[in-house]
Amino acid sequence: MARSRPRPRALIALALFAALAIVSMPPARADEGLWTFDNPPLAQLRERYGFTPPAGWLEHLRLGSVRLNDGGSGSFVSPDGLVITNHHVAITQLQKISTPAHDYVRDGFYARTRAAEIPCPDLEVDQLVSLEDVTARVVGAVGPRASEAEQNARRQAAIARIEKESATRTGLRSDVVSLYQGGEYWLYRYKRYTDVRLVMAPEVQAANFGGDPDNFSYPRFALDIAFLRVYENGKPLDSSRFYFPWNASGARDGELVFVSGHPAATSRLETVAQLEFLRDVELPAILGSRESRLAALRAYATRGPEQARRANSDILDYENSVKARVGTLAGLRDPSWMRAAAARESSFRATVAARPRLDSLARGAWERIAVAERAYAPRFRQRLLRRATSWELSRLVDFATTIVRYAAETPKPNETRLEEYRDSNLESLRYALFSPAPVYADLEEVAIAEELEEALAGLGPDDPWVRAALEDPAHPGTRLAPARVARELVAGTRLFDVAERRRLVAGGRPAVEKSGDPLIRWALRIDGPYRETRAWYEDHVQSVEASEGHRLARARFAAFGRTLYPDATNTLRLSYGKVAGYEQNTTLVPYKTTLGGLFARADEFDGRPPFDLAPAFAAHRAELDPRAPLDFVCTDDIVGGNSGSPVLDRGARFVGIVFDGNVQSFVLDFAYTETQARAVAVHAGAIVDCLRRVYGAGALADELTGGAAGR
Repeated sequence: MARSRPRPRALIALALFAALAIVSMPPARADEGLWTFDNPPLAQLRERYGFTPPAGWLEHLRLGSVRLNDGGSGSFVSPDGLVITNHHVAITQLQKISTPAHDYVRDGFYARTRAAEIPCPDLEVDQLVSLEDVTARVVGAVGPRASEAEQNARRQAAIARIEKESATRTGLRSDVVSLYQGGEYWLYRYKRYTDVRLVMAPEVQAANFGGDPDNFSYPRFALDIAFLRVYENGKPLDSSRFYFPWNASGARDGELVFVSGHPAATSRLETVAQLEFLRDVELPAILGSRESRLAALRAYATRGPEQARRANSDILDYENSVKARVGTLAGLRDPSWMRAAAARESSFRATVAARPRLDSLARGAWERIAVAERAYAPRFRQRLLRRATSWELSRLVDFATTIVRYAAETPKPNETRLEEYRDSNLESLRYALFSPAPVYADLEEVAIAEELEEALAGLGPDDPWVRAALEDPAHPGTRLAPARVARELVAGTRLFDVAERRRLVAGGRPAVEKSGDPLIRWALRIDGPYRETRAWYEDHVQSVEASEGHRLARARFAAFGRTLYPDATNTLRLSYGKVAGYEQNTTLVPYKTTLGGLFARADEFDGRPPFDLAPAFAAHRAELDPRAPLDFVCTDDIVGGNSGSPVLDRGARFVGIVFDGNVQSFVLDFAYTETQARAVAVHAGAIVDCLRRVYGAGALADELTGGAAGR
């Protein structure tokens, strides 16, 4: 979702308590649910809204919705491959195509002809074309009498076989997705598009009006949009069968609306032990790490205008991450939250205990998960700081570690590789690895030094990973300062060059082992401790969560059927709700904001940043109707990852685009409530009006509304 900010602890806690009261008893109620397309909420739609989707409606939504590999969602909105998403989703690509002479983040961009559309260097757009239940194949391959580590190995091998068979047979990206904490496994097949070009984006100040003070709040006054075009075989994709027609009237108060997008992750079905781990261990560690990185980025940005430009999108991303976690952690630490979560779990456990068949399915599962979480607690920081997940700041280190592991993993049988190096994932992996996007040496030095400083402080100088990372290769046993290591790695590496990355990958293990590149040699040194940490986690935590989660899921299915929806997994989900304001304190919050409200807020702050009007809005203020809607809110269930999701009416027409949630939506990672939590979206009418009157993009507006494209 969009950049977020914390709010008072009491407000978050109150919303959490209300939310958990709602979800303590299945099945899902109110406008709740991140529903998979194989199990849509048909009964709820009939009962609450008297709506039954017509034939082909769900397929239309599935094919019209897309996932972007930069994070976030989007949708097709014209017959010619035009995709709309959020500015804050597209900002990574805007940053990569910008130069000192053309800052498209700051100034925006509009291609007046299709020939002027700018290729995105490494953006992948995925369209879900089919789903298949493969639970029996995955579960059947595990064997209940094997150790948990062996069960996990068999599970992963079965998933790898299924993905490879599907990709080979269909040519589609094929991902096996675990749902209901291991209760089901589904094969999702995607059509991948990599020829994606930038069409239009407003200035960042228009997309992010109000900056951090207004972020994750409502009312909002943001035009958080960007347009891309998908090409196939050098021509705009023919999306005439599945695009969403534009409804320029936009969403109306009280109207039933749908969100079709890709929520990243939720924790609504996790046990109390897992939530306590999140509260006490995971979130504090991640928050501290990201606060440190944000400080380093801000310091780098003060070096000059060019450094500020280079760091801009990373700073916005880390501000979002830090402040969202501050608010979430404040809620989790409120005692009323955990009491309510414990009551929810106790209710489920009582249901299980009262029925012998369910008790035999789930007996001991909660306890074994709790044991695994306790064992994980002292090693989580090690896993985080040994970068067993990813190097978020340094692209060079990401290149180097990927190349080293690619060379080590791809000669192995597909079933025994690390997940990201399975055959089904290699095409996307290589696409990212061979990105031509610019890499800045001075920013890389800062990034590497910062992450090494974190590891040294958090793990200590005697940690095997730290010793390997900071060792002087010319004097084994001698530890160098993180800043010096970073400086020497960046100065000596050739991985800035795409051709060199390609050469190493093509040469495989021999080329990597013979390489004299200091960054490759360094990545080889740290690989052993990394693998030890990852193997321990997979054998002792992931395996337990999967096997015991599967048992709990079977008990849930037996008790409640498929009236439940699974936690979010960065896969396509359908949400429904209504356009609606809400009560807050002693007043009412309206369902929509207006362009006049935007101007008033800027005037009230005398145009001081971050409440200054974007230049294009300031220049065309007199041409805009102050009564016209700009943003609106609805009760649809959304979380992070839904950014860029289309808001659709009953006729599958586009009426808005999700870009954020209000402060009360912090709770939605853990529980749904419609009392005050809202999805925040840009109004479809505002989009076409601003394209015409503010940005001189009448041809693009015509393409959206069905007029002659003229481009």
